Amino acid sequence: MIASAARIGTGIARTPRLTAPIAIAVVLLLAVLAQLVPWLDKWPDTLILPVRGWVTEFFAWFAATAKPVTRIIAWCLAQPLNLVEALLYRGIPAWKLPPLPWPVIVGAAAILGHWIGGRPLALLCGLASFYLAIFGLWPDAMQTLAIVIVTVPLAVIMGLLLGIWATRNARVERVLNAIFDVMQATPHMAYLGPVVILFGFGQVPAMLATLIFALPPMARCTILGIRTVPKEIIEAGQMSGCTPLQLLWKVELPAAERTLLLGLNQAVMQTLAMAVIASLVGASGLGQKLLFSLQQLQIGKAVEQGVAITLIAIVLDRMTQAYMRRLPERVAPHTPWLRRHRHLAIFCAVLVASIVLAQVLPALAVLPREMTLSYGGPINDGVRWISRNLFPYVKPVRDGITIWMLLPLRDFYLWLPWPVVIGAPALVGYFFGGWRLALLPIFLLGFLMITGFWTPLMLTLYLVTSTTVLCVLIGIPLGIWAARRPFAARVINTICDTLQTFPSFIYLIPVIMLFQTSDLSNVIAMLAYATVPAIRFTYLGLMRVPTTTLEAVTAAGATGWQRLRKVELPMAFPEILLGINQTIMMALAMVAITALIGSRDLGQEIYKALPGADTGRGLLAGLGIAFIGIIAERLIGAWAQRRKRELGMG
Repeated sequence: MIASAARIGTGIARTPRLTAPIAIAVVLLLAVLAQLVPWLDKWPDTLILPVRGWVTEFFAWFAATAKPVTRIIAWCLAQPLNLVEALLYRGIPAWKLPPLPWPVIVGAAAILGHWIGGRPLALLCGLASFYLAIFGLWPDAMQTLAIVIVTVPLAVIMGLLLGIWATRNARVERVLNAIFDVMQATPHMAYLGPVVILFGFGQVPAMLATLIFALPPMARCTILGIRTVPKEIIEAGQMSGCTPLQLLWKVELPAAERTLLLGLNQAVMQTLAMAVIASLVGASGLGQKLLFSLQQLQIGKAVEQGVAITLIAIVLDRMTQAYMRRLPERVAPHTPWLRRHRHLAIFCAVLVASIVLAQVLPALAVLPREMTLSYGGPINDGVRWISRNLFPYVKPVRDGITIWMLLPLRDFYLWLPWPVVIGAPALVGYFFGGWRLALLPIFLLGFLMITGFWTPLMLTLYLVTSTTVLCVLIGIPLGIWAARRPFAARVINTICDTLQTFPSFIYLIPVIMLFQTSDLSNVIAMLAYATVPAIRFTYLGLMRVPTTTLEAVTAAGATGWQRLRKVELPMAFPEILLGINQTIMMALAMVAITALIGSRDLGQEIYKALPGADTGRGLLAGLGIAFIGIIAERLIGAWAQRRKRELGMG
């Protein structure tokens, strides 16, 4: 949600005359009226609009009408993808050309890592690539990597161009920001339905869905980077006689390089995350294998494949981050070519040697199965041991939490009358932002109600609320601890970095191992994925409290607890709110993933829509998740803005 936080709460009106007691009284009145008037309790089925069918019919018509165009687009995307796949794992059988030997890819990863970040990164890249080969995951990993290699440059170029266009036209920027808000709040799987209708199943549709999902972060980083270039630099370029085009390419973009590289990092991570999820529409690779293993409860294989996906994510993340910090090399004039390009020379040597030796040693071309390793068997044995010995103890805990805590909360959400569900956030919006903000939940939640998604909406709210409360209870204390202890900060930040690198699929594996399928399993998987922002923003907010303020409070005789409760937490509250907002967004993103282990919410609606190409069902369910995120983002952002004004911070 890059740059969206900066826009939240803009246009906030003066504080309306509404107090908490009045708001509570209004909500209670709506609840009482719902018990007296049946249609205020549950929206009548006869008044539900068949929007889902209309959307499905529209996409079917559009797909038939635009088939020549979609075929051209698919052909254009297939060409670079086929080329990369031929190099990495397929070869060109018609010309009897094999793919690159696996030692070439391993060596290239290590050499590139050394060029970007030195020995530690070279070791990480080399060992991670070797893992893919030695554990028999090479073809699947190369299929996934091929999509990433082709998609990332396209996403970066398109995002860069859109970002530049937005900075040159305020109206375009407003439109793009509104579209990006919805796109980034919509879960991954919701992109797949329309793409399947238009392009079918396979690698190219998966790549297209991945491209659409990875484009907004790069565009938003481009906008942010260009907007934050100091005016002095721009004025210096103008005084030097630069034309607008020269000013852009020689001044603004170089000055925004760090932010643009951050966009590249985000595009890479989003591409990999989506490339895994795209296995649901027929994309081959590690994601498809992992999905099959999870469905078959083959936990050992799922762990091997999950580790492979995680290693690819870590390598790509560390490479892009190291490139952001990399300083240009300085070489003396007349330095020999080999010395100036030693990494390229070493790669060429590895390439030639591997191709020649692969003709003599077939194991260097394709590693035979008998030479690969596997630790899936011991893990399966461990899972069986856990199921046999530990699950009898885990099951009562799981069932107790589910029966006594989660199910009553679920039933409460399902009982809530629709005027209460819509009216409560509307009143909050009116309190913080006036009528404009109040109308947002009325329109968005009302749309979901009249289109027949009310029950999945309430089940989604139930899961997200449970997860968010737990994330806050865990994340804020950990953030406080990290702000108090430098060693704890290093450990916690390292763990947070690692958790944010994991693709969302990975969190399902330990949950299934320990808790099997249940509402508690869904909450725990979402909890592991969504706690990081609550920790990070709490830590960031506390660390930004001015030192002079802390010294003044300490000099006044305040204890550590008093200083935290009365000064630090109130001043860090706006950042903590933004952390809670990001926690909600990540929990919503995980909703579609937990559908794979049996949830019954909007994510399950998306998942069920894919096999039958029910585009309306999947797209509206995805928009429903996005609507929840947009409402939470606007309300929490308005609250944070008000708190900042009260503190004199903005």
